[in-house]
Amino acid sequence: MGDRLVADVVIVGAGPAGSAAAIELVRAGRTVVVLDKASFPRDKCCGDGLTTLALRELEHLGFEPGSVADWFDVAGATLRSPSGRVVEVPLPDDGKYSAVAPRLQLDNALVDLARRVGADVRDGSGFHSLERFDDRVDVVADDLSVTARYVIAADGMWSPVRKAVGANVAGYLGEWHGFRQYASNVTGPAASQLFVWFEPDLLPGYAWSFPLPGNRANVGFGVLRDGERSGKDTKAIWPDLLQRPHVIEALGADFEMDDRHTAWPIPARIDSLPLTSDRVLFVGDAAAATDVMTGEGIGQALLTGRLAAESLISAGALQPSVAADLYRREVAHHLVADHRMSLALGKVLTTSWGARGALRVVERSGNWGRRNFARWMFEDEPRAVALTPSRWHRDFLARPGAYA
Repeated sequence: MGDRLVADVVIVGAGPAGSAAAIELVRAGRTVVVLDKASFPRDKCCGDGLTTLALRELEHLGFEPGSVADWFDVAGATLRSPSGRVVEVPLPDDGKYSAVAPRLQLDNALVDLARRVGADVRDGSGFHSLERFDDRVDVVADDLSVTARYVIAADGMWSPVRKAVGANVAGYLGEWHGFRQYASNVTGPAASQLFVWFEPDLLPGYAWSFPLPGNRANVGFGVLRDGERSGKDTKAIWPDLLQRPHVIEALGADFEMDDRHTAWPIPARIDSLPLTSDRVLFVGDAAAATDVMTGEGIGQALLTGRLAAESLISAGALQPSVAADLYRREVAHHLVADHRMSLALGKVLTTSWGARGALRVVERSGNWGRRNFARWMFEDEPRAVALTPSRWHRDFLARPGAYA
């Protein structure tokens, strides 16, 4: 069986959600064991983009951007509508509002931070099973067992923990499907600028190019699973997309694609998937916390990890029902209204005329409008904040960015 450990909390999954939860819990004086079947550093198929939400959560954790060698701060975005209209949306310069950080490096740096603050991180040790009792949970992993008061499941969309407690959704494939590949020898404007292309054949999805140091970029696209596109359809889009003139113009004629492309499903069902099961709380992709309009998930992962940790800290070891209620309430407060607004906005963007009209409005809104649209796009404020007065605050759209 290997080591037998005792801790306040077991966290399954050492990605951003799990690491954020571990850091919060340890700093509050809790003992934490983190399990992950992968050995870090490990890559994660992702667009690598960090919104303002993600950056504020990282700053809250005390995370240093300098710990990611290929961190790249973004000053704004270039958006292209289905008709070819190009709109520049700048971000303010008083702090960080958007950045790109390769997941291979970002996730490893978060794991390092969790270790430094005192979490017992056992990467390379995959979850096997759990058994629940009135006052504890016993977790069995590859080479150890842990007895703890709570489990935080940060183990991805097809969460083994969710399956183990009988709360999984059979046949679930996620709401989005993403493709990504790294490009090198990027000599066009994409070497330093972030591009988002609303291609007619991808709507309500989009294609992107996110800049990285050394004339490199993360290039990819995401599409909603609509029941009409097959895996072969989305795979066939990739070589055609890379040959489109506006993509070549952005990347430069001599760009090269590195290695192979990778694909991944993206869950976005935070309003309907069970968030708790007795002494188990689900976070990040295991809670389907991704933004249903953009497919962005790092900020939501960090946020749900923190909220789960804070709920356990507030409730105490012997009040699982209180912890579960707190967590569900906090997730509803921070994410559910935005999820529903994103669903509504996504319906507008399903059509070419809707996407064209939205960018036409942004273009005509002047510098102030474009700048604040960029802040809204990068989740500086909750997307549905105008409809949820409980989240209004004095510095709405006035506070500086993260790390100011």
